[in-house]
Amino acid sequence: MSPETLQKAVRLALAEAADPAKAPAMQAYMKSAMPFLGVQAVPRRAALRKVFAEHPIESAPEWRRAVLALWREAEYREERYAAIALTGSPRHWGQTLYTLPIYEEMVVSGAWWDLVDEVAVQRVGPLLKAFPDTMRPLMLEWAHSDDLWKRRTSIICQNKFKAATDTGLLYACIEPSLSDTDFFARKAIGWALREYARTNPREVVRYVAHKGISGLSRREALKNIPAG
Repeated sequence: MSPETLQKAVRLALAEAADPAKAPAMQAYMKSAMPFLGVQAVPRRAALRKVFAEHPIESAPEWRRAVLALWREAEYREERYAAIALTGSPRHWGQTLYTLPIYEEMVVSGAWWDLVDEVAVQRVGPLLKAFPDTMRPLMLEWAHSDDLWKRRTSIICQNKFKAATDTGLLYACIEPSLSDTDFFARKAIGWALREYARTNPREVVRYVAHKGISGLSRREALKNIPAG
């Protein structure tokens, strides 16, 4: 199956599921320069599951071409959501280092939370877990990047790790952004710590106090920890 065939099928399915009356509000909420079709999350996921099932991809190179075609040639934001959804292929082509350049491109060119966060938590995170010797130094490199969204990715990529969280890596990825006043950097720090606090609240309280973390990051980190 060619990437063009899948791309056409995705576009048709999204158009059929769209409610154009919702598109302007969706675009305004997301502050997106790229327009929306008006496909909300539940019908979008259902439409994409059907398309992907009806148009199976038979090889990793074909999968890669299809993902990049959807991402790079997107005319509507939902097509970029479709590209991210396709990276979750049940064949697990997305869980090899072969796919890392795709995720880096999505993080850098997506450059907004609705595109970056799923890639960070659901794609980059599993790669870190599967290939720590390669991914750990890369996340440390991203943590020092001039690119906000690479830094955010390095901070939140362990959000699903629970007790398996590498706290040394988490803290090393947080520290370069501690002085950053950007909302998305501050939010990422707080979110990552809040997730780890579900497993080890005492350690998060200790770390927040030790580093003097304040403001948004502190509120988010301690959000679910009882005071006292």
